Amino acid sequence: MVKYLVKDLHEKHGKQLGLELTAGKAGMNRRIRVPEAQRPGISLSGYLKNYAEKRLLIFGKVEIEYLRDLDQRVRVERLEAVLTQETPAIIIARRYRPPKELRSLCERYKIPLFRTNLSTMNLLSKLIVILKEEFAPSVSIHGTLVEVFGMGVLIQGDSAVGKSEAALGLIEKGHRLISDDIVRVKKKEESYLEGSGIALTRHHMEIRGIGIINVANIYGAFCVRNQKSIDIVVKLEFWRDDHFYDRAGLDENYTTILGIKLPYLILPVKPGRDVVLLLETIALNHRLKDMGYNSAQEFNARVLEMTTTKRKSRLLKEEKIVKKNNPSIYFRRAGEDR
Repeated sequence: MVKYLVKDLHEKHGKQLGLELTAGKAGMNRRIRVPEAQRPGISLSGYLKNYAEKRLLIFGKVEIEYLRDLDQRVRVERLEAVLTQETPAIIIARRYRPPKELRSLCERYKIPLFRTNLSTMNLLSKLIVILKEEFAPSVSIHGTLVEVFGMGVLIQGDSAVGKSEAALGLIEKGHRLISDDIVRVKKKEESYLEGSGIALTRHHMEIRGIGIINVANIYGAFCVRNQKSIDIVVKLEFWRDDHFYDRAGLDENYTTILGIKLPYLILPVKPGRDVVLLLETIALNHRLKDMGYNSAQEFNARVLEMTTTKRKSRLLKEEKIVKKNNPSIYFRRAGEDR
């Protein structure tokens, strides 16, 4: 499970959300356990059945004005009911001044209390997007991620097989580098994977015999990007004469990363094979498949059609030969049919 603290939210996204800490500074190390936020709503009236106490609390205009209309004793009781040991933090929208009882309770229970200029709904929508992103399942994978003709190609393989060199060749031809050596993969919206580089090595590559190079500085900012969806995985391996490699392309192979299936190809490399050209061809062929056109299946259909046509033609020729050599057989059959 992701260990995400309130101080992490404040440090990474405080500026974007316009957060201003007003109370509960001692609780900045509180853990945010779920990527969810809510307005207390009816819970402030005392109805706490199915109350989700682990969510971030958002107080808007309605909640603040409702609390102001309550008697002080009731106000304290209602606030104590919704503020629990599991409450990560409270954010007040539209920079409303928090009731003094709320400030006092936040200091006592060490619950961070923030204010922001954002409207309540705008704050909620932004906060949920941020939390979903922070809590998204992720994994670090050894490989090189490049964008080739708009397709995210994750190049994998054993050390020294030529992953970085192949990526460098693609960059030289105008394609883009996302990350070399270590790719941080995140699961997005439970439907696709997005790869990015770690901050330390972003836009850098290690080329044996040359060292560390900055791709953005050498080839220009157009040849790099920070993240890209992963569309296909290609594993480079040294050519083995005793291994059978697919030559038709009819079989579709897949690999699974974080529960998402991705097309998977093994590309053997040896002197004389233009790996850069082959990777470009793989990317273009995959784009055609996404558009509904499969070259291998179309060729296979043509072969089957041609085979069927030739077989029919051969049978007709054989039938004509038999008819010519044995005409009495056909006359007899015709009579029996009548």
